[in-house]
Amino acid sequence: MRRALDLARQAEAAGEVPVGAVLVLDGAVIGEGWNRPIGSSDPTSHAEIEALRAGARHLGNYRLGGSTLYVTMEPCPMCAGAMIHARVGRVVYGTPDLRAGAAGTVIDVLGGPAANHRVEVTGGVLADECRDLLQSFFRARRS
Repeated sequence: MRRALDLARQAEAAGEVPVGAVLVLDGAVIGEGWNRPIGSSDPTSHAEIEALRAGARHLGNYRLGGSTLYVTMEPCPMCAGAMIHARVGRVVYGTPDLRAGAAGTVIDVLGGPAANHRVEVTGGVLADECRDLLQSFFRARRS
């Protein structure tokens, strides 16, 4: 999660919402990313999607079974759906997303009855630090 926070700070430095993600398989980092939708002009360029794309390229396979995705903020529905399709084994997130969290806070895409794959969810890891980074970013933008 510390590496994901470092990546979130890179997003912030680039003027993006500070969210970072690290994909791990068998103890090794296979992908990482940070939010880039503004700079890339791509609405799908969330940190989680960037990490999944990098992991899939690394493995040469879109199936990422047994992997764990560490992300500083609870995934949105798009990212949760991508995790299901990639067969990610577990997601560990920092702070909940009270507006669009899809790992149980607002809706439960990852564990819902319609999902053909279940992703184990652990939330609240370094939550204060993850939340503070996001809050300070938005506070500065409003000023």
